[in-house]
Amino acid sequence: MNSPNTPNTPNTPKTLHPVILSGGSGTRLWPLSRSVFPKQLLALTESRTMLQATVERAAALPGAQPPLLICNQEHRFLIREQSLASGQVPAAIYLEPAGRNTAPAIALAALHLAESDPEALMLVLPADHVIDDQDTFAAAVNTATDAAAEGYLVTFGIVPSGPETGYGYIKAGALLSRTDNTGHEFFSVARFVEKPNREAAQAYLDEGGYTWNSGMFLFSARRYLEELGQHRPDILDAATTAWKGQSVDLDFRRPASADFLACPSESIDYAVMQATHRAAVVPAHFGWSDVGSWDSLWQISPKDEAGNVIRGDVFATETTNSYIRAESRLVAVIGVQDLVVVETADAVLVMHRDKAQEIKRAIKFFEQQGRREHLDNLRVYRPWGWYEGIDAGDRFQVKRIMVKPGEKLSLQMHHHRAEHWVVVSGTAKVTVDGREMLLCENQSTYIPLGHTHRLENPGKIDLHIIEVQSGAYLGEDDIVRFDDTYGRGEAATNPAS
Repeated sequence: MNSPNTPNTPNTPKTLHPVILSGGSGTRLWPLSRSVFPKQLLALTESRTMLQATVERAAALPGAQPPLLICNQEHRFLIREQSLASGQVPAAIYLEPAGRNTAPAIALAALHLAESDPEALMLVLPADHVIDDQDTFAAAVNTATDAAAEGYLVTFGIVPSGPETGYGYIKAGALLSRTDNTGHEFFSVARFVEKPNREAAQAYLDEGGYTWNSGMFLFSARRYLEELGQHRPDILDAATTAWKGQSVDLDFRRPASADFLACPSESIDYAVMQATHRAAVVPAHFGWSDVGSWDSLWQISPKDEAGNVIRGDVFATETTNSYIRAESRLVAVIGVQDLVVVETADAVLVMHRDKAQEIKRAIKFFEQQGRREHLDNLRVYRPWGWYEGIDAGDRFQVKRIMVKPGEKLSLQMHHHRAEHWVVVSGTAKVTVDGREMLLCENQSTYIPLGHTHRLENPGKIDLHIIEVQSGAYLGEDDIVRFDDTYGRGEAATNPAS
């Protein structure tokens, strides 16, 4: 069973390097999840966000090292902040200028690890999955490390609980080994199967030997790069060039943008796992869900006696088996069943639970209409805090701004708008044309059009202000940055950064 290149010996290291993929846009859980604030950054089933739960789950594994994160550059500050809030300082955070699917992203991580240890074991985890049973998960990972030590590229197959049509399937082949202390086995992979219809899914369950494809993997950095080079050298070449040309930006690593964007977009499943002769699967049942729809979130969430999942300020009567969530106002639901009702400050979703996969039709409509409700939340997060719109009209808009203690906005100027700032709570340090002042609760100041200014929180509590903008043009791209703590000089042309 042992690979001639990687013999299994008692000294095989068990050190694990979690690689957490957090590049998804998460629009399947719209309107709560948006492109700029995807589901992995949300607390959906508990107080922790999905990213934080993934980081902490990985950290709890024996031999786990600090995680290596791959994410979209627009999410970088939130990713770092949430990881640090979980008590985990990332080994590195790689920023993708745009998504190129999982094969190139994992290649960046493998190249990073192989630089110091080609045999480093990579545990690849999506940031937006739910796993309920940590002990069983750890046991499955332990079995996978045994398989990876023998040169296999291992995927985790979830024992099906029903004929699910939303997942791909893995057909297990020959039994390769058994770990006696956990009871987990690993098998060769006979084949991967695309998402089936219900009849085919039921046939897989009746036949046996099929598991759901979880999208989680374990292998050594060297083996992944070898297989990628054999089956998709174009991806490996482009990823390697981008990795070698990387730059360091604060706590982040940026692959060379043009080279990474030139990389073919392909999943690890197609690029490597379906092509290699060394794929193995560990069947497991540790309470897994990829939370791919509102219906799947309803299925894994605690329910009341009527089968309802209730979140927020909700009145529900004569209502059964529904998911109802209110984010900003009272929601009343009467006499319905099997519905999803999700309210946010700027959008409301009402649909039957069995239509949960059809949100993509709404997203396509928004795109065609040039709307932004699928892209942005009313509350926009920045590395220094957040802002949200309160009101807007002809030549004015009103925002609420929160600045975290010790943080400050960039030194900036606007060509088309003036601003009034009123301190609601906390202390504001305001700089206008080089002149500094401190403002406390109920105090205010005026920033004329064209004047250089900066807002800072020198205190120990959050600073909240009300900003009233007035002018001929009030877009977020009317900003010239002269100095910025967070390296966002490019934001004059890319305000989302």
